Amino acid sequence: MKAAVLVFPGSNCDRDMAVALRAAGADVTMVWHKDAVLPEGLDLVAVPGGFSFGDYLRCGAIAAQSPICRALVDHAVRGGFVLGVCNGFQVLTETGLLPGALMRNAGLKFICRTVALEVATRQSDFTSGYEVDRIRIPVAHHDGNYFADPETLARLEGDDLVAFRYLDNPNGSLADIAGILSENRRVLGMMPHPERAVDTGHGGTDGQALFRSLVGALQHV
Repeated sequence: MKAAVLVFPGSNCDRDMAVALRAAGADVTMVWHKDAVLPEGLDLVAVPGGFSFGDYLRCGAIAAQSPICRALVDHAVRGGFVLGVCNGFQVLTETGLLPGALMRNAGLKFICRTVALEVATRQSDFTSGYEVDRIRIPVAHHDGNYFADPETLARLEGDDLVAFRYLDNPNGSLADIAGILSENRRVLGMMPHPERAVDTGHGGTDGQALFRSLVGALQHV
């Protein structure tokens, strides 16, 4: 399975993402934001966490205008898989690949701790490997408060597109949403960091199932 990890000025989880994907068996290439094309034959593009362009304007808004994001959107439109984590989730909403927006945390404070999540659906290649309903994954964000209009929320719920929910909502996200899927279930955006939970030295390994599930599924596509 071939994956690319995008790198923006201010990315700080790009290497963590690459390590997690490689540990699951992926062949990973790092791609700079000024590149206009993605490597050929990619199965997955990962948009990592961090503070792209210093989080000026809205988080992810400037990164979404980078040349590589045009190629990212084309990849997704062709049916390619995309994973956006934290700042990557913000970028995916700014590009329109996922609905809604990530706003300032309800408490107006940066949150950095491990939180409990519900695996809200296993009906995706990202989540099918989970054998438990509850996991623990770190968060680290100031703008993780998921918001969408009532019609969008109803569609996410009705079409089973909520991937993860907070069990103790740390940021005020509507419907406790921590991660959502696109309509074709090939794009996942989530605020918690699964790449920070793939090694016993991290204090937990609940992120492993996501990467193993995804890589395993794409190796057979």
